Amino acid sequence: MAVNQDDMLEFHWLMDMLETVEVGLIVLDAEFRVHVWNGFMENHSGVTASRIKDQNLFEFFPDLPEPWLRRKVKSVRMLKTRAFTTWEQRPYLFHFRNTRPITGTAPYMYQNLTISPLTSADGEVRMVCLMVYDVTDMAAGKQALEQANEQLLRLSETDRLTGLLNRGTWESLLQADYERCRRYGNDSVLVMFDIDHFKSVNDTYGHVAGDEVIRRTSDVLRSNLRHADLAGRYGGEEFAIVLPETTVDGAVALCERIRQTIESSPVDTGTARISYTISLGVAPITDDTETPTQWIERADAALYEAKEGGRNQTCVTDVPSRAE
Repeated sequence: MAVNQDDMLEFHWLMDMLETVEVGLIVLDAEFRVHVWNGFMENHSGVTASRIKDQNLFEFFPDLPEPWLRRKVKSVRMLKTRAFTTWEQRPYLFHFRNTRPITGTAPYMYQNLTISPLTSADGEVRMVCLMVYDVTDMAAGKQALEQANEQLLRLSETDRLTGLLNRGTWESLLQADYERCRRYGNDSVLVMFDIDHFKSVNDTYGHVAGDEVIRRTSDVLRSNLRHADLAGRYGGEEFAIVLPETTVDGAVALCERIRQTIESSPVDTGTARISYTISLGVAPITDDTETPTQWIERADAALYEAKEGGRNQTCVTDVPSRAE
């Protein structure tokens, strides 16, 4: 009699643990009928154990990934070994509301899943157990860290004022484009431009207004570029663009569109309307372009020509075209 009482106590403790543990426990037979549905599953699904017992899981939860879960369970039954799925592979099995107070902004409960075979006395797997783990805090923490790292990377690569590539990043990408063109013979054009009489803008309207003019220039530049084009703030009021797979005529057309847009759209600072212009220098890569630095020097020479010629214009460097 004492042995039976001990067994009953042990069974009671076991059932109490299954009901209160912070893990979802579901036992399914071969037809996916539910035999165990613990307190965790009741609390998060709103479905009681008495209501779902002996019922088909997919009929109660039609949004479950049925083909995927059936394949997983079939593999567990055949191999008689556990299967695991993390939230990074599949964010959740059951679309439960996130109830974590710290990570309450997460869109749902992130879940890890373990599927275990339950072997009978004869060695056959007649039941499987699904264990659903709430890993929302871990998932949200990792996502926040990844987002922070991405933001730090963007900050390290971009100019804070304009959002364009900073000079170091832009020069690295220029080097890569130069090497690609030298190897495969592709067309590419380099554009250097700056804001005309920018010092007088700062002297007349102040540095805050000057920053607004630089931001406005970068916005116009960005809105006229293709995804593959590489635009950077080269320094102060000077900008640089690499235009891969572009002819000189195409580059000049782009430069003129940017120049005319800036000329016709003054910057309104709230206290003044600032009209300004830009000058641009264009240099295509050629067979005798020996280094990226030389390429920059040729675009700078064309920019200097535009400045000397009266500003507010686009000039092309006088170099031979690439050999056919």
